[in-house]
Amino acid sequence: MKKILVTGGIGYIGSHTVVELYNAGYEVLIVDNLSNSNIRILDQLYKITGKRHEFVELDLQDSRAVDEFAKNNQDINGIIHFAAYKAVGESVEQPLKYYKNNFYSLINLLVAYPQTNFVFSSSCTVYGQPDTLPVTEHNPVKKAESPYGNTKQIAEEILVETAKATKGLNVIALRYFNPVGAHASALIGELPNGVPQNLVPFITQSAIGKRGPIKVFGDDYNTPDGSAIRDYIHVVDLAKAHVAAIKRLEEGKVEGYDVFNLGTGKGSSVLEIINAFEQSTGEKLNYQIAPRREGDIEKIYGDVTKSKQVLGWQTELDLNEMMASAWRWEKYLKENPF
Repeated sequence: MKKILVTGGIGYIGSHTVVELYNAGYEVLIVDNLSNSNIRILDQLYKITGKRHEFVELDLQDSRAVDEFAKNNQDINGIIHFAAYKAVGESVEQPLKYYKNNFYSLINLLVAYPQTNFVFSSSCTVYGQPDTLPVTEHNPVKKAESPYGNTKQIAEEILVETAKATKGLNVIALRYFNPVGAHASALIGELPNGVPQNLVPFITQSAIGKRGPIKVFGDDYNTPDGSAIRDYIHVVDLAKAHVAAIKRLEEGKVEGYDVFNLGTGKGSSVLEIINAFEQSTGEKLNYQIAPRREGDIEKIYGDVTKSKQVLGWQTELDLNEMMASAWRWEKYLKENPF
């Protein structure tokens, strides 16, 4: 079996990708520094897959530790790099924390594994507020709204330039839209530290009584119902795209660098998400309209034609399943607190 190194593999998207890699016949080596993840997810992955996946606790900011790790793990056939800090608000308050971690981790990996198949976890934040919709991979990259967004932009530039200069390094960057939902088993899902920054985990925590009313930031946008629009994608569909990316790299169909949007290709408003949650779960939500937040984008959704045609990938799970699975996970957490 080919072995894939998954950095940040105990996190939200990483853990779901470990499952899909296993389902596709890969061996997985997980590294994580546990700064924003829970070691118990390893047990949850065992419950889902029936396999104890190899795990190494490693801080990728530590170049010596990464070099030593690479010396002991030369049988890696590809890398999927999730490990990064990701809270937009925190990045504004602590920019150096984000630049140090997100860049050092990437650079240390590239130095340790200069010739490999590399899948990078990027973001639709690189597009800012787009001039045209839906957003294609050819849309211009706008000035970042936050240090977090800037780390994604600059990381892509690092990968483009390094792949161009390094024969044998082939890279696919995946620009995610808004991952939501949880595994069908309800054994893994989004596990934010503290108050959730994202809409759906706040919805589920509000519904279960852990949080107060949901705030809808703005109802006067130029959208059908006045609330902001995003492209929400089920995390399991997203995980499967990483497997498709690794396979394309293995087939030698990428020389240097390529980039793909990952979304449904359809925008949903905040109020539509609230309605979908109520419809799919039967739970009534308590929400209130609040002023717009500074820096929020009015609407964005992706053109995913390239992903369908080139990666042979497309989403399968709809908004109702996104909401229903997120709710099952929240109820599991109530009975089995981490």
